Amino acid sequence: MPTLKRTPLPYSESALEPVKSRETLNYHWGHLYKRYVDNYNAGESPEFNRAGAFLHDIYFTQFTEPGTGGAPGEMTQDLIRKHSKSLAGLRALVKDAAMALHGSGWVYLALDGTVKTIRNHAVREDIVILVDMWEHAYALDYEWKKEQYLDNIWRIMNWPHIEDRLGLM
Repeated sequence: MPTLKRTPLPYSESALEPVKSRETLNYHWGHLYKRYVDNYNAGESPEFNRAGAFLHDIYFTQFTEPGTGGAPGEMTQDLIRKHSKSLAGLRALVKDAAMALHGSGWVYLALDGTVKTIRNHAVREDIVILVDMWEHAYALDYEWKKEQYLDNIWRIMNWPHIEDRLGLM
């Protein structure tokens, strides 16, 4: 069993404010993501903890400071247009899928251009954009207002990073 390492944040803990607070990042990245890595390395529930670490790695590395993420690149735009027609269309599909997800899970733009969900944790090799819908991802900043979280998450997307990841798929 290989050892997992937590990917360092590519920004400071306060860089995503006001979309994600320092407190949320400290709790979510600093504690929960770390726990998935530590528990996996200790041999505890390896499938669950590996998937949790895998998903959090994608999730946290796709962000940047609000207003600095640019716009979707050519490959990303082509993928979005495939099923969503536009970024606004993708945002609506993600919101619909997220609001229909009862309990915890993830919503993502897949490599085939569709929006999919993951209940609980699972490794998926087709994730282009990932939205965490576990309560710890939004509750400290948005309380029960999931729709506000879903509207704001797009303000911190690092589109060049997403384009680079898509180019490697």
